[in-house]
Amino acid sequence: MRVRNKPWADDLINSHPDLVINNKEKQIHDLNFIRQDKPLHVEIGSGKGDFLIGMALKHPDIEFIGIEIQKSVLAIALKKTLQQKVTNLHWIWSDGSAITDIFVNQKIDFIYLNFSDPWPKKRHEKRRLTYIKFLQEYKNVLKDDGYLQLKTDNRHFFEYSLLSITNFGFSLKEISLDWHKDVIDNDLENIETEYEHKFSQRGQVIYRLLIKNFK
Repeated sequence: MRVRNKPWADDLINSHPDLVINNKEKQIHDLNFIRQDKPLHVEIGSGKGDFLIGMALKHPDIEFIGIEIQKSVLAIALKKTLQQKVTNLHWIWSDGSAITDIFVNQKIDFIYLNFSDPWPKKRHEKRRLTYIKFLQEYKNVLKDDGYLQLKTDNRHFFEYSLLSITNFGFSLKEISLDWHKDVIDNDLENIETEYEHKFSQRGQVIYRLLIKNFK
């Protein structure tokens, strides 16, 4: 998600070290703000924050962390967090590929991959967030009974991810070839991301996978 540079982003981020960790400056952080008595859910590539803010407000019994690499996008998400007075949500300014460096002493209950860059060209396969290298990292930081959810509008990326995940050994719990139809038909909970809302308004099909970790 590319947005114009926000001249106020640095000041906002720097003035809230209690809500934003700058993992671009240091490899490993002690995430001592995490409540050990609550489940931990993490979104990689959080965009402007609509999904996580919605989830955090609806589930105050869960700790949420959003990882976002683009400073201006992160600043927008932080601004929304402050405006809506969300107390169970923190942000990490970092590349999602650093997840095993970030979560050294914590285990994650749930990882969200929402509308990740599909990197359609074959030469960019290793950048896809469902490439085997990343799947191994998710396995390492997830609890043994932890889950990962993927949502995308890109059919090729969905099929690639399904094959990659199955070959890796994760347990496939749910698969949807038309997630929004399933949500309506079965009265399921669904909080949309910014991309998801835009795509659904255009009538595009949303694909979803839910997988479980293995020991």
